[in-house]
Amino acid sequence: MWLLFLGSQANHMMKVSVHILTTYLAVISVLCFWGERFFCGVAFAVGAALQFLYVISVIDRLPFTMLVLQKAVKMVWNLPEVTRIAYLFMLVMLLWMVIWSFGAAGVIASSMDDGKRWWLLLVLSVSLFWTGAVLCNTVHVIVSGLVFLVLIHGGRRSLSMPQNSLLNTLRYAVTTSFGSICYGSLFTAAIRTLRWEIRGFRSKIGNNECLLCCVDFLFNLVETLVRFFNKYAYVQIAVYGKSFNHSARDAWELFQSTGVEALVAYDCSGAVLLMGTILGGLVTGTCAGVWAWFKSNDRVVMVGSTSMLMGMVLVGVAMAVVESAVTSIYICFAEDPQLIHRWDAEFFNQLSEMLHQRLQHRSARATEVLTHNRFDGQIQNTFTV
Repeated sequence: MWLLFLGSQANHMMKVSVHILTTYLAVISVLCFWGERFFCGVAFAVGAALQFLYVISVIDRLPFTMLVLQKAVKMVWNLPEVTRIAYLFMLVMLLWMVIWSFGAAGVIASSMDDGKRWWLLLVLSVSLFWTGAVLCNTVHVIVSGLVFLVLIHGGRRSLSMPQNSLLNTLRYAVTTSFGSICYGSLFTAAIRTLRWEIRGFRSKIGNNECLLCCVDFLFNLVETLVRFFNKYAYVQIAVYGKSFNHSARDAWELFQSTGVEALVAYDCSGAVLLMGTILGGLVTGTCAGVWAWFKSNDRVVMVGSTSMLMGMVLVGVAMAVVESAVTSIYICFAEDPQLIHRWDAEFFNQLSEMLHQRLQHRSARATEVLTHNRFDGQIQNTFTV
């Protein structure tokens, strides 16, 4: 929500969310140990450690990531229709949460044993998470379609801009494309998160050949999955009306053929927005947990974890607006760079310069690997002779 309210200050808030999340997780871990909730304490401590390691591994990428996010927020801020869509879908999510919370509250207050209650809460949590993902991705399709139209036509006030473009994209998202949105919502978030973690870990391995081989195997496996399940598919769905798998494959092939995939791989905007989403959920869960501590001490974990999930889903709907703008910018840059140049010439130059640097980096790395393999081969041949 703060991204939509703060406008130009959102860039500073995103930096804060990246660095404060580790501290927040560590503090909650200490409080859990102090309250003799050892399992929760270990879970939050592991989360804090992983968050810290990830931020350290991508710290050099954050300036470029913040630049992209700042431009995406600028795009969203200049489209008041997008803000109204975010509010609408957050209201829908709130209404669904009210209905969902009756079921969750009934399970928590029931007299059944803890094992059954946890399984029922797990089922309810999966349903809430998937519903939230569907709503987020519906917003994704609507905003992506609108941003793409704005960039193509040179502005929302352009004479060539179609009439009722917002209503048309909204109707298209909740009818024709809704099946593809529901299908993609099952996989994209999990695969994307796994890819971020592996990529960050892979960049810090060093010369450990055995570990590098194992991580490369996992990385290639995830890259194959990304080819068929990625968030850029929603832009293709919004603009061209393709199926989800077809859209994901075409988007990834477009990135690879133009070299923009190197830029997309370097960008961490999705991870930064996810950190903000998690932080929002943690704040919600903490407040609910403190309230439950005074009301019913034995159900603090259930109430806190359920509230945390609800907070994450609600904040995620707002974050989807900015993420949609980011994905649309990259798709437009890959399809026709002049669209970005016409919108913001300075940003176009910054993207082009970074793309050139990343392609040079990849070329140098490939040359280094090839030289290393040739050297190993010569040594092996010498010993064989």
